[in-house]
Amino acid sequence: MRVKYYIQITAGRGPVECARVVTLVSRELLKVIPSLQLADYEPHNMEYGCFMSMTFATEEAVPHSIVEDWQGTILWRSTKNPYRPGHKRSNWFVGVNFFDEVELPQIDEVDIVYETCRSSCKGGQNVNKVETAVRAIHTPSGLSVKCSDERSQSQNKKLARERLLLKLRQLNDRSIAESHSRQWSNHDSLGRGNPVKKFSGAL
Repeated sequence: MRVKYYIQITAGRGPVECARVVTLVSRELLKVIPSLQLADYEPHNMEYGCFMSMTFATEEAVPHSIVEDWQGTILWRSTKNPYRPGHKRSNWFVGVNFFDEVELPQIDEVDIVYETCRSSCKGGQNVNKVETAVRAIHTPSGLSVKCSDERSQSQNKKLARERLLLKLRQLNDRSIAESHSRQWSNHDSLGRGNPVKKFSGAL
């Protein structure tokens, strides 16, 4: 069974400065774990380059020492704030959560229907003269994903299947995610004064 490891960086319900720190902390984390790939994100609705959360995935097990070093609240002390110049507050907090050995769900292959279509860019201009894009549909739930990242139909089919499985996992684990959210809220209210890591720099 395929296993992946997930790391989420979240600003909780913090202001735009915290959303910016999510991006900055992700850069620091990528220096420690270069194999991380962006799996999901929630952009800030006002500012480019700011994210309320970012979730990364890797197929390599994350060493326990890194989990201990990064799990919890991260403090970023800003030396320059372009969003609110002159604002007195300089300490901004985000949370880092590790989800160890999250298994993608096992489903019957007969429940997945694949459709091929042409890849296209903005304006409807065809990128390929053949149908290389693939849409994977999970018939019991109606969930679907389309993939046109690769020029090969077989590669797009593989990616579409993987992303559909991830989408199904997120749906199945919604109640667990809500529980984690409540746990994070409790931790956030208690952990701001005791960050596991501290950084400083311009936002």
